[in-house]
Amino acid sequence: MEIVKIPKMEKEEYDTLIAEGYIARIAFQGDKYPYIAPFLYVFDGRFLYFLSTKYGRKNELFRKSPYVSVEVEKYTKDLSCYTFVTMQGYLRQEEDSIQKKIVREKFVNMIKEKHLSMNILAALGHKPGDPIESIASEERSNIWKLTGVVDIVALKNL
Repeated sequence: MEIVKIPKMEKEEYDTLIAEGYIARIAFQGDKYPYIAPFLYVFDGRFLYFLSTKYGRKNELFRKSPYVSVEVEKYTKDLSCYTFVTMQGYLRQEEDSIQKKIVREKFVNMIKEKHLSMNILAALGHKPGDPIESIASEERSNIWKLTGVVDIVALKNL
């Protein structure tokens, strides 16, 4: 019996997958077990940026170790088509005020373009009734940048 391997994606393919998506899972190093959480992200063609509330277990784990595994996936309901990419690297908190403003505006634009529910604001440290622009004008969340990527695995179905 022959084992069939899932084909790899080329860089252009997984860059497209990442650019079209907006939800990633980040696996943090826990004390005994990994801790996985979903995050909204934006991609500038080079780096992934995440907004994180300033509270919760993910912040504790980030402070202990910024080394993470990030996964972005896309699939059809019946799984006839699927693609995914995992990246191992580390998160760096963005501190540059100009870059933070640019990234926050990218999140506002992405939420509008994807027609996401305003309920997503609660996951970003805001009230769902707040204006979407408050993401860009206020700093209720941290901005994390995935950098130092040492391994990328990108696969697709046949």
